[in-house]
Amino acid sequence: MRLIPLMMVLYLVSFLDRVNIGFAALTMNADLGFTPEIYGWGAGIFFLGYVLLEVPSNLALEKVGARIWICRIMVTWGLISAATAFVTEPGHFYILRFLLGAAEAGFLPGMILYLGYWFPLSVRARYIALFMAAVPLASAVGSPVSALILDMTHSAFGLAGWQWLFIMEGLPACILGLVVLALLPDGPQSASWLTREEKAAIADRLAADQVDQASARHSLWPALTDVRVLVLGLVYFGIVVGLYGIGLWLPQIMQSMGYATREIGLILIVPYALSAVAMLAFGRHSDRKGERILHVAAGAFLGALGVAASVHAGSHLLAICAITLASIGIYGALGPFWAVPPLFLRGTAAAAGIALINSIGNLGGFVGPFLVGWTRQATGRFEAGFELLAVLLALAGILVILLGRRMPRRA
Repeated sequence: MRLIPLMMVLYLVSFLDRVNIGFAALTMNADLGFTPEIYGWGAGIFFLGYVLLEVPSNLALEKVGARIWICRIMVTWGLISAATAFVTEPGHFYILRFLLGAAEAGFLPGMILYLGYWFPLSVRARYIALFMAAVPLASAVGSPVSALILDMTHSAFGLAGWQWLFIMEGLPACILGLVVLALLPDGPQSASWLTREEKAAIADRLAADQVDQASARHSLWPALTDVRVLVLGLVYFGIVVGLYGIGLWLPQIMQSMGYATREIGLILIVPYALSAVAMLAFGRHSDRKGERILHVAAGAFLGALGVAASVHAGSHLLAICAITLASIGIYGALGPFWAVPPLFLRGTAAAAGIALINSIGNLGGFVGPFLVGWTRQATGRFEAGFELLAVLLALAGILVILLGRRMPRRA
């Protein structure tokens, strides 16, 4: 547990730098003359850079070590995020969002791989869920903070509030990168706070998993061509489409309902705080039952139901309640989902396979925001885009159930 708080802070800052564009857009789009389609492209193009370098970055982490590589990731993404404050045209916006994705590539799969150095499969889902609870917490904390920065820093030293938002939320990543260099061990054997007996106990528990995984993939190419890796990537694609299709547009949707910036920040605390609780509950229940696939499917179906219901809600309150339901399902699925790949991947195969799954899935981070932006510009409404998100979430749920037939019994 000594590692988890630091890892959560790292991921919280990572996710905040990734999605603060949603709040910045409340004033940035008007200042720079960005249309919904331009914003949708810029919000989504982050994931193209992210996907292209995901597998190489995770392999580098395995070779170089977590401490140095995570430090590199954090310092570069912090600088690029802060530099986004100075965009003046769509081309600059696209380039910096692409570079931000390239800089951050490998962070999440690297952390998933790193957790595998410490925790056995039997408790992996709860610790992954605890680590990934930083995502909804980033939105719960970041929403009111971002709204406050937008309101309080406007025109300070000649910069707009959205410019200060990028600067003030980007530079902490650079500082945390240096903290990682000083404090994060590459694994249990290099952890100064563990006794020799504790290190041996961790090694023994992980060795027991390896005995149980005698048929697991170990090498690079078989992992990259394993149909289960590819299908898990498609499942994650459907989940991520919903996560970012909603998350990166929700502040603007609420603005269109008539809410002020600070009201948006405060209201969004509720769905994201409940989602953090749901992540922990899903992860713990998945570990207790020793089951993964149905937990992932339940989350995806709950997400689809919530998104679809939000489109047909009769009031703003009901729409926000439906989005909260969707958020609970989407985030709840993440912990059990990331406990599935280690059931059939080990070593270099795990580094490459987890990165490939994340790469395929995070294409949804491009498709989701773009779909909503494109349909918004074409129809003048958000509903059509959200209906597409609901369909893709439902397909993810169906696909993971079908995949369960090809998975080890423990899935």
